[in-house]
Amino acid sequence: MNEELDYAEMLEIPVETVTVNRKERRKKEQADLQEQLVQEVNEKMEAGGDPAYAESTQIARENRYESRKQKNARRIIIGEFIAVCALCAAIFLTNVFLADSAINTFVRGLFRGESETVQSDTRTYSDFKLSPIVSEGTDADITVSSTGVLSFASRCSVYSPCDGKLVSVNGNAESGYTVEIKHSDSFSTIVSGLDTVYSSTGDKIYSNIPLGYTDGEGEVRVMLYSDGALLSCLSVNNNTLAWS
Repeated sequence: MNEELDYAEMLEIPVETVTVNRKERRKKEQADLQEQLVQEVNEKMEAGGDPAYAESTQIARENRYESRKQKNARRIIIGEFIAVCALCAAIFLTNVFLADSAINTFVRGLFRGESETVQSDTRTYSDFKLSPIVSEGTDADITVSSTGVLSFASRCSVYSPCDGKLVSVNGNAESGYTVEIKHSDSFSTIVSGLDTVYSSTGDKIYSNIPLGYTDGEGEVRVMLYSDGALLSCLSVNNNTLAWS
């Protein structure tokens, strides 16, 4: 330090200027050394795959706007679920306590409209082939009146003259059963005087499967209708029916 002062005095340079320059040079050298050291350390860390090394990356932050939208959507879904549950509970309670309420009538009408949509059957009676109405080998003597009524009195199984659907069963075992079979929208058959009926209302009826049974003590009558009018265009030959 004394040498510098002596040298400064020789050159007539102020001591303060020499001191300041010296300090600034040291600071610059220290900063350069620090920057060089940091760079060397980073290069070593990166080359060695040290997990402690990490580049400066942007921190992923939650998008508050998107998060708010998701929360609102979740609330809407929960609200809709609660509303559906409340509606189901209301329908159940009204079905139990208010079966004839307006909402129940409306809902039943909707389901009935979907379930009862049936394709119309426009076949007429002449589109059907008639089958025997008594079991084969029976000695029943079937007669047909001028109005088209078939009748017989014999112990045997009774069959429908055509395939169809059993739409009604009336009477009892003492007075005899009367049944109606619907073959199409316009063609139907009524059989009366049966002692036993083997099917129930709504069942499918086949011409080769017995419809019922008669013990022969009473008269069985078979009538065929078209659009509500009794058909008289029938003929009987050896208990076989045909259109005349």
